Amino acid sequence: MKALLIIDVQNDFLPGGSLAVPEGDAVIPVINSLQDSFDLVVATQDWHPKDHGSFASNHQGRKVYEVTELNGLEQTLWPDHCVQATSGAAFAAALRQERIEAIFRKGMDSDIDSYSGFFDNAHRKSTGLAEYLRGKRVEEVYVTGLAGDVCVYYTVLDALGEGFTTYLVADATRAVNVKKGDFDKALGHMEDEGAQLRNSRALS
Repeated sequence: MKALLIIDVQNDFLPGGSLAVPEGDAVIPVINSLQDSFDLVVATQDWHPKDHGSFASNHQGRKVYEVTELNGLEQTLWPDHCVQATSGAAFAAALRQERIEAIFRKGMDSDIDSYSGFFDNAHRKSTGLAEYLRGKRVEEVYVTGLAGDVCVYYTVLDALGEGFTTYLVADATRAVNVKKGDFDKALGHMEDEGAQLRNSRALS
């Protein structure tokens, strides 16, 4: 069985959002067109409290995209984004949602960031996504969404680590590229770890 994973297609990551991914809205029609080709569709949702430690606004004198330490881990400081129950945290209105069977929220612990759809950044707590997929007898996952060099990237790595045959749908993701070349580096690492790149035209 194969599953489509939709990562964080939320308003704050779209053009005009507080942490806009360039061309982030371009992934929506691609993801929508793919959904009927899959047995199972699930989504993740960034869902941060206002006092989240990854927000630059919660560190006096620090700026967005500076790197600091949070809970013993290196931490990029982000603009406030996807704050619980705000419009910025909502899924994009244009995203088809009727086939999404389950939503896994992440980033709710103020003391640690959670990029991956499977675990927090220290792998201390699971979201339950891997167990859910195994319960559905999923063997292959196809990862889409935002952002390609952050949450999509870490989701792909964890999917591989959990033993799933893992594909990145290249035209169904876009990257934030805080540093030029971040996404190219992420792509190389994902492939080195065993991820396979696919184009949506080969899947639908």
